[in-house]
Amino acid sequence: MTEADRAADYREVEVGADEAGARLDAWLSDRLEVSRTRVQRWLAAGDVRRLDAEVDHAKSDAVEPGWRFGVTVPAPKKTELVAEDLPLDIVWEDDDLAIVNKAAGMVVHPAPGHPRGTLVNALLHHLDSLGGVGGRLRPGIVHRLDRETSGLLVVAKTDRAQTGLQEALRKRRVKRLYTAMTWGHIRSDAWPLRIDAPIGRDGKDRKRMTVRPDGRKAVTRLRVREDFPAAQLLDVALQTGRTHQIRVHLWYLGHPIVGEPVYERGGALGISGPTQGWARGLERRTPRQFLHAAELAFDHPVRGERVRVAAPLPDDLAAALSWARDHA
Repeated sequence: MTEADRAADYREVEVGADEAGARLDAWLSDRLEVSRTRVQRWLAAGDVRRLDAEVDHAKSDAVEPGWRFGVTVPAPKKTELVAEDLPLDIVWEDDDLAIVNKAAGMVVHPAPGHPRGTLVNALLHHLDSLGGVGGRLRPGIVHRLDRETSGLLVVAKTDRAQTGLQEALRKRRVKRLYTAMTWGHIRSDAWPLRIDAPIGRDGKDRKRMTVRPDGRKAVTRLRVREDFPAAQLLDVALQTGRTHQIRVHLWYLGHPIVGEPVYERGGALGISGPTQGWARGLERRTPRQFLHAAELAFDHPVRGERVRVAAPLPDDLAAALSWARDHA
């Protein structure tokens, strides 16, 4: 029997002596291990009932010790999204999470212009134990990768896992390490280099992001792994997770990613002098932006143990790197 076929779940919970004063929605969210937004929907729908008194409560009411509540948790609804049998590399999975090695060219979530063929569509087909996220049978996307960025992405299969992962990301407890090839040579007196530059929407082109003083805080750390005649191979660690963050920060430094289609400064043509021929050779052999999500590490949001997963460079980027080494 799937989650969609099960009847609504009924639970009873009581406020402990050390829990007095908490907001009702926040207390229920913590006790039932679901999002506060979902609890607020249950309160509005009358699915939460005070058992020890005939009282209707608002979401912001402060709870008192000894109060008892009965909560009818609606069964997860079927999602409106379509499950599709698409190639998918699931590298780690349990009842709460799945970690996917996303291929370049795959959009993560359905959106205008991409209603089908996305990672979410594929996950709906391949994951047979979804417990329901946000009240629907769908995977919880807590972070994303750009369409042409390959590599690791963690997906929540339950509300509890999604809430825990979101909190870990907010507190910067998820290690996300990328491999990138950039044009030129970044100079710094101290490594790893820390880029702290706020990112916001480009006022002239809404499809682009840019560094701007009124943007959201964005922090990226860089470490040089290997030098080449006109490029560098970098380890890139995200401290925050803004849209296009790595691509924008490297462009802002004046060292855009090799193969970058949007944030670029002329590509190989921006390299002058005797290394321009080498740069053109690398550019011809790099079919997309050289950016790969190589490692993920975090504490499991339900069981607590450390989860570490690594994914090697895919064949297209590995071939470009091999050529760069052979011709350095």
